[in-house]
Formats: sequence, structure tokens, C-alpha cells
Amino acid sequence: MDIGILNLEICTNYIVNPDTGLINSAVQVPSPNQDARPQGVKPELILIHGISLPPGEFGGAAVKSLFTNSLDWTTHPYYTQIKDLLVSAHLFIPRQGQVVQFVPLDRRAWHAGKSSFQGRESCNDFSIGIELEGTDEVPYTDEQYTRLILIVDAIFDAYPEMSIRKIAGHCDVSPRRKTDPGPAFDWLRMYDELKTRVEAPKNK
Repeated sequence: MDIGILNLEICTNYIVNPDTGLINSAVQVPSPNQDARPQGVKPELILIHGISLPPGEFGGAAVKSLFTNSLDWTTHPYYTQIKDLLVSAHLFIPRQGQVVQFVPLDRRAWHAGKSSFQGRESCNDFSIGIELEGTDEVPYTDEQYTRLILIVDAIFDAYPEMSIRKIAGHCDVSPRRKTDPGPAFDWLRMYDELKTRVEAPKNK
């Protein structure tokens, strides 16, 4: 499945299944790069990432292949630098705004690496990783912001301990190693749109 050319699924209200950790209407592409969270630990943090493979190029299936350990390392010189990586994220939102789920939200995806949030180490243990297709300097798309807001709102519904204050960038938890999602990510836009949605009455 080439997630770079999927038609944009029509969904305006995502729901997290609390029994499976899966999100309705998300494209399911299971990654082997996952394991159980520590006993008793639930998601308490959302981490926003930016990724493009090869760097600066959008579209295609390279990210999916990386997260499923099926990337052909011979197809681009850059790939030799990441050949030994075993990584994943819970969710990936390409430029067109699809939502692809690689790891159930109740399990640990391998996305943050060495990291710390408010003095708490190993963010993978307690975070949900959302990768946006992009670079530090190229603006993310309207479709990505729309889907991100809907997904985060659904996560808030599933995990009441979550809040807008518990959203960070990869650059925030690994500042000496990572810069994503970079200056191109509009944090104020995300916060404003999310706050409006969270505070709006919901039809149950």
C-alpha cells in the first residue's frame, strides 16, 4: 500500500477505541517497532514530529517503509545513515492529510529516543507520537492542521488526563538532538484551533 497516493478519507470526527487503542477511519499499517508501555502507565503527552524521506522530499511510501522495516536502503544515499534504525510513531499525517496509524495508542511506539519532559525521562513510555510529513522550514499544509486538530481532540476524549499543556515538539524533549517540527510548525494556530474545538459543545 502506497500511503503517499491514498485518497483523502472523509472523516470529521475521529474516535479512539479504548479497548484496542485504534482510531476509526485511520489507515492501519502495523509497525513491528512497538512494545508494551510500563505497567500502569497511560498516555499523558502528545509529541509532534516532522519527517520527510528522503529529506526535503514529500510523497511516496518511504516513511511507511521505514516504520515497517521494509525501506530499500539502496534507493537513496541518505538511507545509509538510518539503515540500523528501528523506529515508528503512533500516527503519521502526510501532506494531503490522511491519517495513518502504525501503533495502537495504548502501546509504546519508538519515536522519541533519549528524551525528557518536565524532568521525566524516556518519553516513549508515556507519550503518543504524531509524525507530520514536512521539514523544519516548509510550512505544513492546511489539511495536516485540520487532521491534527481532529486527532488530538479525539485523544483528549479517550484520555481525560491529557490537556493542551501536554503537547510538545520533538525539539522540546530532545533539544540537543532534534529540531522538528521546526519553525515551520505554527504552534499558535494549533493551540487556537484546538482550544476552540475543545471548548465547543459536543454532540454525544
